[in-house]
Amino acid sequence: MKTALPEHVTPVPSPCVSLCKMNRDTGFCEGCLRTIEEIVAWGRADDDYKRAVWAQLRLREQTIDFD
Repeated sequence: MKTALPEHVTPVPSPCVSLCKMNRDTGFCEGCLRTIEEIVAWGRADDDYKRAVWAQLRLREQTIDFD
């Protein structure tokens, strides 16, 4: 059985993994890869916004070097 990606379910879940540390170089949280603006907006955001953030996270996962 295939599990749906988080960005494909409703309500859209938070990508938070409880590792909250902002990286000064990238501006992204080292746990969930969101910007501080995305984190702050998340609680009041609609599912369209949240899916757009998830799309950005998928791109960031591919481009960030995790040393």
